[in-house]
Amino acid sequence: MSYINKPRFHHPQLPTNEIGLTRRDYEGTLTTLCGGCGHDSISAAIIQAAADMSLEPHRVAKVSGIGCSSKIPSYFLSKSHGFNSVHGRMPSVATGANLANKDLYYIGISGDGDSASIGLGQFCHIVRRRINMLYMVANNGTYGLTKGQLSATADLGSKTKTGEESLYDNIDLATLAIELGASFVARSFSGDKQQLVPLIQAGLSHKGFAFIDVVSPCVTFNNTDFSTHGYKNTWENHIALSAVDFVPMRQEITTSYEAGAEKEITLHDGSVIHLHKTGNNYQPYDKENALHHINAYKKEGRIATGLLYIDPSMSDLHEVLDTVDKPFNTLSNHELCPGNEVLMGINETFR
Repeated sequence: MSYINKPRFHHPQLPTNEIGLTRRDYEGTLTTLCGGCGHDSISAAIIQAAADMSLEPHRVAKVSGIGCSSKIPSYFLSKSHGFNSVHGRMPSVATGANLANKDLYYIGISGDGDSASIGLGQFCHIVRRRINMLYMVANNGTYGLTKGQLSATADLGSKTKTGEESLYDNIDLATLAIELGASFVARSFSGDKQQLVPLIQAGLSHKGFAFIDVVSPCVTFNNTDFSTHGYKNTWENHIALSAVDFVPMRQEITTSYEAGAEKEITLHDGSVIHLHKTGNNYQPYDKENALHHINAYKKEGRIATGLLYIDPSMSDLHEVLDTVDKPFNTLSNHELCPGNEVLMGINETFR
């Protein structure tokens, strides 16, 4: 993890957002990732999304596991809450933190090894429990920290820089998230900031588990012409099912679109996602349709990106469990320990 601070000086006339902060106020430490790493583009997209949404940094909690991807939280929102957990165990930390304080925005940053291998079981359970958070996977199909072995998300036949070829079908985290009950699932490319930024904003505004699988090439170990997670393949083969725009609540809509069908999806807080439809008339409300499109493009060797699936009506974990409205750290001693009579009443319900 890097803690090298950036220089404090900046242009005195940087524009500010609604709460008086500049984009620099949402940055973190200097990156120690390889030059050209897609993960740095993810950091930049999160910074822009948070600044444009005028998020208060102290109301954001960022959590991660282990891996190159899990270093990303160091590089954005240095004034927010943060916890770097052990390999594959970020979902447990995020679940506990969310149950203790549901008033924060939670951003989970993981990688394909962290979520699709050692943490696969934890990933499955955080999805099905409907934790209200944005969970992002920086997916490069390789283990960058341990010198480039193929990960579980590497497509069959994909080859690394050393010539290692994937002999197995991959784990597609987007389709897995849809099947397990995630109510917001998207896929994007770290190099497509125009698509990724509004998806991040929509994911942060969505109530429930929002998942974004971001193809993020590893320039050191997995950026060959034979890698399906490299820049060349992704630029040539990713296809946007819809152009995405995010319009915050209570702000004038100033977006415009080319000719074609459009769809508006209103989120719980009143924000709106605008989808400009491509020729396939993609329907993100239909779970089976989403899985069909992902798999159909996969068979063609192409990567379907954009908002793949959304269910704006699904409840989150706090509604399922009927938890208290206030964060635990604001409850009084009596509320936390209401006494023996209440405990006896609870015990009676089990008799």
